[in-house]
Amino acid sequence: MDKLVYTAATGLRAQMAAQAAIANNMANASTTGFRADRVVFDRITLSDGTSALSARQPTAEEVTDADRTPGTIQQTGRNLDVALTGNDSWLAVQAADGSEAYTRRGDLSVTQSGTLQTGDGYLVMGQSGPITIPPYQSLSIAGDGSISIVPLGAAATETTIIDKIKLVSDKGSTTVKGLDNLLHVKGGGNLPENLDAKLASGALEGSNVDMTKALVDMIENQRSYEVQANLLKEVKSMDESSASLMRLPS
Repeated sequence: MDKLVYTAATGLRAQMAAQAAIANNMANASTTGFRADRVVFDRITLSDGTSALSARQPTAEEVTDADRTPGTIQQTGRNLDVALTGNDSWLAVQAADGSEAYTRRGDLSVTQSGTLQTGDGYLVMGQSGPITIPPYQSLSIAGDGSISIVPLGAAATETTIIDKIKLVSDKGSTTVKGLDNLLHVKGGGNLPENLDAKLASGALEGSNVDMTKALVDMIENQRSYEVQANLLKEVKSMDESSASLMRLPS
């Protein structure tokens, strides 16, 4: 009986994790560069050596897994918009805790203090730390991530390269998607720079969330949750029936 209860409870926990992932995906269907959360189901071993199916739960560092399928690239014509052309390429940013993390979000902007940041407020990393842009008349980003400006007061032909966006590849590395929607190296550390990575300037990569699939997944997940909940009700009914059989007649 205890095994049946544990199996049902584990199933409920798994479906709740899946529902949270689906809801987050739907909320970010229009977020630039968003990679959809994906729940990974694996087997955990019980005390008697048997196994039960469960979903790996989010921790403080990671969600579950991310769909690595690229989103659609759309032209914007804005000189601070960039889209990564390689599916395993990522743009390095500084996470909230100061560590290096990675994103596909390329809607960049320059703050009043001159720092370069993504649309969700993370500082973009250059060759030696967060990139700072001096006052400029015009700015452009090359395909290899090099940032060029025409300084204030200079002639239009006086172009200066001030830094280069750090582009990395997660190929061959163990990475996880954090609760901050950034990619992190599992166990800590940084990804090496990928000199072959390329950017498309004046374009943005959209979210890779498929809303039709997300709605279907939500319906299927709700039905699976109901099955697990009904299983718990059956266990309770069986337990009450067994208890009544053991009662001595008065």
